[in-house]
Amino acid sequence: METVSESMGTYGPLVINALKALIVLVVGWLAAGMLSSWARRRVNANPNIDDTIGNFVASILKWVILLVVVIAVLGLFGIEATSLVAVLGAATLAVGLALQGTLSDVAAGLMLIIFRPYKIGQFVDIAGTAGTVKDLNIFTTELTTPDNVQIIVPNGQAWGQIITNYSAHDTRRLDLTFGIDYGDDANKAMKIITDLAKADERVLADPEPWVRVMNLGDSSVDLGVRIWCNAGDYWELKFAMLKSVKEAFDKGGVSIPYPHSVEIQKKG
Repeated sequence: METVSESMGTYGPLVINALKALIVLVVGWLAAGMLSSWARRRVNANPNIDDTIGNFVASILKWVILLVVVIAVLGLFGIEATSLVAVLGAATLAVGLALQGTLSDVAAGLMLIIFRPYKIGQFVDIAGTAGTVKDLNIFTTELTTPDNVQIIVPNGQAWGQIITNYSAHDTRRLDLTFGIDYGDDANKAMKIITDLAKADERVLADPEPWVRVMNLGDSSVDLGVRIWCNAGDYWELKFAMLKSVKEAFDKGGVSIPYPHSVEIQKKG
């Protein structure tokens, strides 16, 4: 029978290498996290570079370090790096087919960081999913919706879909529609809206506020409003204008009609 000492002599080097591999993996994982965070801070500290590039560089650095760690661990078990490269070269086709979605995400991530259709902090719509960009790494784009829900979009899907960037420009046009009764004075209602728009400091003077009769509806005369503001003021200005116009119409005797139906009874 094999003695305990003989067993330890047989499996001892393997156990020692396994412990070394575990230590290398833990240290490598921690080092990858710390160095990627350091790189992110260093890049983002430059005011001429936006946070999107910093996060992307940190993501690449992390995965490169982890790849080196894996190669080092395999070396502990006698697998040389040259042999590993040869094996990977022979298996390139199989790996490429198996991971074509992942490789597509990496390629798309590079395209996104080069052309930058969106940046961290901007509000975008990617194929019908809207949210604020929180992170762009080598594989995915992270969005946070207005109700604080996390959305993870693979870069391959983001790059291959229509992207609407609501924060790309400094200013936006706010379009509103107000319906008034056919018996009301359209010019009076238009003046009320124009005065309110000009009185709000968030409304830009150039282009100047625009109010026109847009449509003669079934139960109302529809007034179209177009005003320009800074992109960051868009939603608050919209809510404020809706409230202010309603209150001013009430005070000025301008009614806002609503659809109604009339029942006609026939005598049999």
